[in-house]
Amino acid sequence: MSITAEQPPAPERQDDPTDPSRRSELRFLEGPQPRGFELRLAIRIFLEFIRGFRTLHFVGPCATVFGSARFAEGHPYYRLAREVGAQLVGVGFTVMTGGGPGIMEAANRGARDAGGRSVGCNILLPKEQAHNAYLDIVVSFKHFFVRKTMLVKYSYGFIVMPGGFGTFDEMFEALTLIQTGKVAGFPVVLVGRDFWQPLVDYITTTLLREGTIDDRDALLFHLTDSPLEAAEILRDAAIQKFGLTYTHRHRRRWYLFE
Repeated sequence: MSITAEQPPAPERQDDPTDPSRRSELRFLEGPQPRGFELRLAIRIFLEFIRGFRTLHFVGPCATVFGSARFAEGHPYYRLAREVGAQLVGVGFTVMTGGGPGIMEAANRGARDAGGRSVGCNILLPKEQAHNAYLDIVVSFKHFFVRKTMLVKYSYGFIVMPGGFGTFDEMFEALTLIQTGKVAGFPVVLVGRDFWQPLVDYITTTLLREGTIDDRDALLFHLTDSPLEAAEILRDAAIQKFGLTYTHRHRRRWYLFE
C-alpha cells in the first residue's frame, strides 16, 4: 500500500533565546552553573514529575501512539492514526499521545470517536504548542525528558506512526529501554510498511552484520499496515505478559487529596 500526499510546509522556527524562561532552559545544558541555579532547577523538575504522576495515576491502562505533528487532517497517515486510536479503545486501552497536532491529534480523535479515554502529554515550546481538541486529560511539560518518562511509564505498549526526528527519538528510546531490560518487554508496533520498511531493512541487515545489535534485538518490534493487528498485539501482550485486567483501577486516597 503506497501512501503519499503533499506535506504542509515545516513550521517557521520562532526561538527567542532572550526569553527568560528559554534562557533558563538553555543554561541547563551549558555545563556547570551556580549551585543555587541548579538546585532551583532540580526542584522545578521534581515538581514537574510529581504533577505528572498525580495527573496520570488514574488514567487506566494506556497505549502510547507516537508520530509526526506535521500530517494534516486530509493526509492518509492522519486517517490511519485515527483508526489506530479507535482500535486501541476497542481492545480496552486509554489512548495516550504527545497531545499535539498531526498524528497525535488523529489518534486522540479516533479514541474520542470510539467512546474511549484520550490523554495528552503536551510539551511547552518557546512558542507554546497548543494541545489538540480531542483530549479528556492533558498535562503539559517544559522538559522533553520528563514528558517522555510519562509516555513510557503509563503505557503497556507503543504504536509508532510515521514521523521525524522526535518520533525516531521516542521509538529508539523505547526500544533501548526494552533491549537493556529497564522496562519489561512491552510491544513496539510500527504502523505503515512503506514508511518503515527501509529502516527495518537497515536494522535487520547493516546493524546485524556489523554486530551492533543481535538477533533478539531485531525481534523487539512488529511491522504492520493494520490498525486492528497493531491493537491486538498490544492487547495480547498486556493480558498474557502482564496479567492486565481492564476492570482494575487504582483506589483514590483522600489523604493525598486525590
